[in-house]
Amino acid sequence: MTFLPVKSAGLVGWLLVPFCFFWGGGCASHQPGSSLQHFNYAELHMGTMFEIQFFARDKGLADCAAEAAFTRIAALDQIMSDYIPTSELRQLSSKPAGQRLEVSADLYQILERAEEVARMSNGAFDVTLGPLIKLWRDSRRTKVLPLPAQIAEAKQVCGYTNVVLSKPTRTITLLKNHMVFDLGGIAKGYAADAALEVLRRRGITRAMVAASGDIAAGDPPVGQRGWKVGIQSIDQQGRGITESVWLAHAGISTSGDTEQFVAIGKERYSHIVDPKTGLGLTERIGVTIIARNATASDAWATAASVLGSQGAKAAIAQQPDKAALIIKLRGGEKECIQIGRFNSFVGRN
Repeated sequence: MTFLPVKSAGLVGWLLVPFCFFWGGGCASHQPGSSLQHFNYAELHMGTMFEIQFFARDKGLADCAAEAAFTRIAALDQIMSDYIPTSELRQLSSKPAGQRLEVSADLYQILERAEEVARMSNGAFDVTLGPLIKLWRDSRRTKVLPLPAQIAEAKQVCGYTNVVLSKPTRTITLLKNHMVFDLGGIAKGYAADAALEVLRRRGITRAMVAASGDIAAGDPPVGQRGWKVGIQSIDQQGRGITESVWLAHAGISTSGDTEQFVAIGKERYSHIVDPKTGLGLTERIGVTIIARNATASDAWATAASVLGSQGAKAAIAQQPDKAALIIKLRGGEKECIQIGRFNSFVGRN
């Protein structure tokens, strides 16, 4: 068993994470009230490191539960990946417009959640931006901005209003041909929630699942008020954490350009695409969202980044089940904006 320090992007907490290998064998059921041990596991999925921490009675139970959680994450990747050619998400792009398409329960649910955030953010979050995101990935690699004509062409097949969902039949209808989805702003949070649910069904409730900058937390560790999560400010790259929170029964996500950005010409661009311009964001803000689950915090971290500090403040203030901490940089000055009932979700240092 090898122990490595793992640093999550955005949410920072140096952990000793055991990389465990699983073998066959029966899984015992969890007995409430038994003495609990602390276990850490990590595996690569969805292009990032998923870290799982929880308390369980013994190693056999812990190994089986962790394996089940990672299996669930891997299965979701096969459904939601925009990189895997055979994924269910990729197959949607080949379907003709106007056809009602029955999709899996997971794909329908995440598209439904995405559509809700898109409506509430007035399109700041939009999972149909695949064509624009592809252009921007190319620009980040080549450090050459896309041409206005390329952006205009990509926009023709974007727009969340071009996707019609029907819950009774669990179907979706695309209103335009050649639409391309990208769930990068919500899939990891959804997978973290799903893994946490797998653990809960096995009787393991004192658990936390971290996927890069997205964390889903269940019951807190024994004797603690929550799971301690460090938040690194966008002006503190490599210089430790500047905020910390205690998280329980909630999700937390951080979005910003501390680690993922590109300089083209004299401008610094984020990896997050602005649906209006088709280019990376240029406002220097780091957004931390706390919500009831990681699916919501993941999506709203992206939405709030696109909305900007003032737009995010207006949007989050109308949602009592969410809170935000925004760090804004302008001209070398740092401004901290707290939105909503940040302290009511967790206890802070």
